[in-house]
Amino acid sequence: MHFKPPEDLTWLGQVAIVLQSPSHPGNIGATARAMKVMGLRDLRVVSPRFADACAQPEAQAFASGALDVLAAARVFASLDDALADAQWTVAMAMVPRQWSGPQTQPRAAALEVRARLNDGRSERVAFVFGPERTGLSNEDLLRCRVACQIPADEQYGSLNLAQAVQVMGYELRMAALEGRSAPLTGQRDALATHAAVQGMLADLEQALIAIGFLDPAVPKRLMPRLASLFARTELTTKEIDILRGIAAQMREPKAARARSRAGGSADEQP
Repeated sequence: MHFKPPEDLTWLGQVAIVLQSPSHPGNIGATARAMKVMGLRDLRVVSPRFADACAQPEAQAFASGALDVLAAARVFASLDDALADAQWTVAMAMVPRQWSGPQTQPRAAALEVRARLNDGRSERVAFVFGPERTGLSNEDLLRCRVACQIPADEQYGSLNLAQAVQVMGYELRMAALEGRSAPLTGQRDALATHAAVQGMLADLEQALIAIGFLDPAVPKRLMPRLASLFARTELTTKEIDILRGIAAQMREPKAARARSRAGGSADEQP
């Protein structure tokens, strides 16, 4: 007797697994295998130690029956590039003291992914795993919306990279097998992608410098704190456009006012 999976399993194809700067090709191959077992297919590798890491014999050997996932893996030069199309990004990391954004654990994160993809708030989500020896840097963590920590034993909480991916993949699959979450009523505005949020933050930084609120020589932690603030929000594409319009007027108030009179405010645009 063959088990027919529920229709909900299709959303697993919208989940990306992102490996930041992996140093061992074997771990990339083992990750591909862990992903395929759980129905995940979108593997993204950022700045691996070897340029042809996915083609290394060790990667091929550890991928075993998941050579198709390994062959389809995409390599990116930066984490921002790898996350550009994602509306919800989860950092798989130990949470540092300075992190003030949302925190979660794998089971809750998986249920949240199912809800977001089923009700249309997100079209692509990404889970980011750091380098084998150091984990994600604070800078990379701040690029994500949520920090997720596997509740391992305090005496010895070290997991192999592929093992951590397997744990998260299992929770995602179990969330799918539990059935479809009830769709929400009403239309939701599309949430902003990672690329849009990063672009807005860059514009805001220049605007704050222009008005003298931020000293680029002594920036302190203003921008990381603002990144954490926006990580706790659910900014839509329209809201990003409004914020970027405000930043533009802060940088060039006279030119921005002239453009606004000519074409209407950002909030009036279709």
